[in-house]
Amino acid sequence: MTASTTRSRRVIAIPLGMALATALAFLPNVSASAAPADDAGAAEKISAEGTPLSYVVNVRAGHGPSSQVKKAIAKAGGTIVTSYDRIGVIVVHSSNADFAKTIRKVRGVESAGSTRTAPLPAQSTTDVGTPKVLSAKEVATASGAAGAGQDPLEPLQWDLPAIKADKAHQKTLGSKKVTVAVIDTGVDDTHPDIAPNFDRKASVNCVTGKPDTTDGAWRPSAEESPHGTHVAGEIAAAKNGVGVTGVAPGVKVSGIKVSTTAGFFYTEAVVCGFMWAAEHGVDVTNNSYYTDPWYFNCKNDPDQKALVEALTRATRYAEKKGTVNVAAAGNENYDLAADEITDPSSPNDTTPSERVIDPSECLDIPTQLPGVVTVASTGAKGIKSSFSNHGLGVIDIAAPGGDSTRYQTPAPPATSGLILGPLPGGSWGYMAGTSMASPHVAGVAALIKSTHPHASAALVKALLYAEADATPCTDPYDIDGDGKVDAVCEGPKNRNGFYGWGIADALDAVTK
Repeated sequence: MTASTTRSRRVIAIPLGMALATALAFLPNVSASAAPADDAGAAEKISAEGTPLSYVVNVRAGHGPSSQVKKAIAKAGGTIVTSYDRIGVIVVHSSNADFAKTIRKVRGVESAGSTRTAPLPAQSTTDVGTPKVLSAKEVATASGAAGAGQDPLEPLQWDLPAIKADKAHQKTLGSKKVTVAVIDTGVDDTHPDIAPNFDRKASVNCVTGKPDTTDGAWRPSAEESPHGTHVAGEIAAAKNGVGVTGVAPGVKVSGIKVSTTAGFFYTEAVVCGFMWAAEHGVDVTNNSYYTDPWYFNCKNDPDQKALVEALTRATRYAEKKGTVNVAAAGNENYDLAADEITDPSSPNDTTPSERVIDPSECLDIPTQLPGVVTVASTGAKGIKSSFSNHGLGVIDIAAPGGDSTRYQTPAPPATSGLILGPLPGGSWGYMAGTSMASPHVAGVAALIKSTHPHASAALVKALLYAEADATPCTDPYDIDGDGKVDAVCEGPKNRNGFYGWGIADALDAVTK
């Protein structure tokens, strides 16, 4: 399947009340060209005009880099930024155009590759759009419809009853001993819906690949995306008489900032995020992004292979430490189980070129990594969102991520088919995408962990799938009603390409 549009991140931000005549739009990156690499001279010769890039160098796990590897890195013009010895991943900066090719030949190096194609810092810009802030009138109207025990904006949250979260909250709001980390663009912990449940000790800035524990370093600046704050609120917005209610409003939420100011999620930052979560008692991570600059990372490319290896090590390590990793499936209506997909958007930090890939060999990371819970999106009518990626054997579970209100209109008093959540600065707004579906599943996983505090990551995932509401294929799937099939679903009711094991069930999470 070929997508006619590209997208930045896994979210679509739509102004409140906007009528969409077509499928939700994806905003492309605005790209800048990297300086050309100077490949003249011997491999160890450092070009004065070389492009400064970041690399991951993968060595044997459990040991720090050997003296031989350290010397080789220095000789090849590299500077070690940090080393995650437990998984054998070293983050290096170098201006040598041949650094990766040179270091791969060193004894003890298992793989190595550049994490980006743009110079440090990334000079491309990206935008996911700015959600329209709810007006005072809109807040007042919603508040007037709120019933006993509901937060003021909860009547607009059709997504909570869609997964029975409203009924689950009558049983429990979740445990304060459970923490969900939002690996994302940063979280505004001063927001009144997030502050009561924010876990500062489990929060950090990982943008450089090395943890920055400066107080508040996890927050987005005014110029940065509101994405992470919205996601955090979907998971754990407090039930406190203010704004919205999260899926698990009694658990803790932390912010692990991994995106650059320009909006890129590079491998070294994401590795740092998973390692931080693993070492700081995080029970669930939410990952509503793909790792830049490659939408799909092909194992037959030495650079991309190294990125897959580094992140595989990090996610596996986190799961061994007890963390359940949940990730968004993506917004292109791709069939991730197809024989081939046309990717027109990689690399997205310089100049993309169209390429045809095999999604079983070229992976969307961390979404398609082993052990990661892959989440598809549904709309207000409970069927696959128009934009949601799918694929038999790839999608594990589904949850509300919103859709065009015209395609899937919610029941009153809700007015928008998108997902309402908090925005930095103390406001609220609508967003949509698999970015919004993933945190619903992360919230349900947190409720399961609250109910079964001693459950391993594997058991939490098993319960998540077993308790999901099996949902049969939508066939034919003609979301826009034009008489043409928009996607094909394969598989039985209890495991298919649109909904995986089914739609997440928050009530079962707290009662079974």
